[in-house]
Amino acid sequence: MNTIQNLVRENIRKMSAYAVADVPASFIKLDAMELPCRFPESLRRELAAELAEAEINRYPNAAACGLQPLLRDVFGIPAAARIVLGNGSDELIQLLTLLLAKPGAKMLALDPGFVMYRHNAALFGMEYVGVPLNADFTLNLPAVLAALAEHRPALVFLAYPNNPTGVGFAREDVQAVIDAAPGVVVVDEAYGAFSGGSFLPQAGGMEKLVLLRTLSKTGFAGLRLGYACCHPVLADELEKIVPPYNMNRLSLAAAAFALRHYGWVAEQIDMLKQERARLASALAALPGVCVFPSEANFLTVRVADAAFVFDKLKENGILIKKLHGTHPLLEGCLRFTVGSPEENRRVCAVLQTVCR
Repeated sequence: MNTIQNLVRENIRKMSAYAVADVPASFIKLDAMELPCRFPESLRRELAAELAEAEINRYPNAAACGLQPLLRDVFGIPAAARIVLGNGSDELIQLLTLLLAKPGAKMLALDPGFVMYRHNAALFGMEYVGVPLNADFTLNLPAVLAALAEHRPALVFLAYPNNPTGVGFAREDVQAVIDAAPGVVVVDEAYGAFSGGSFLPQAGGMEKLVLLRTLSKTGFAGLRLGYACCHPVLADELEKIVPPYNMNRLSLAAAAFALRHYGWVAEQIDMLKQERARLASALAALPGVCVFPSEANFLTVRVADAAFVFDKLKENGILIKKLHGTHPLLEGCLRFTVGSPEENRRVCAVLQTVCR
């Protein structure tokens, strides 16, 4: 082992870097839950003019950038909740883990779930407790409550709806977990815009409850802007470890512009919900395909040979996410981001041939 590896923490040496797919420009990219469309040209011109005026020679002041009032107004964030901005919700997941990673502290999350929960537990030395979902990807409430009682975790992550499955949990089950948890509960609503329910109206009402959201899934993944809505007591502690100037001026300006034009975004979300229903019906009609219900902007399906179907789609210039092999419950599973109507038609045309 060379000198550098000797210096690196052993638990980090055992990790693997998060792999971002290198996708040819000609591909239909349906692997990362991105919105399939951009602002129309007229709005892009307006945005370019605003960004040209951004004072990128000065450090940004995220607390005084005016974004928090816009977020509060657009999404109805309660006045009792404080808003903490992050460089994507990924940074906020990392900071919340760091905040609570006392020696011996535990994190609880659902499996299969968002991989960054477990990753950050390992990174900051928290014991990770994964509670398996039911076979249909619903929440196993008795198992979760038993794990809460046994392990007394300092931090619980609940993706609502879940990633990577898309299945929405019963609201009363999530509330039962919040009520029973001895520590902080983060309800991660990264896909909340595509779901029928939200715990955002409760933000700020309980010291232990954090609502985590992002602009990434609603058309602005490139901005890397997430936000945590929480009680002032928790916000005071969290803000102590937020890196100074963690947000850049261009992202802050572009996010403010996006929120001022959120009517256009809402139209795209409505379109994607309709496409989600159409795509789910088309996939379910194919032989050997099981489609799980989704409240996100993607569909998880199970097929007889996930590797074969994944490779055939890739051969036809379509990239999706292969979940098979990542968790026992995900055997045979693939994940399709809901694309534009034309992209979804292309997917179905290829699958009609492949599934025969």
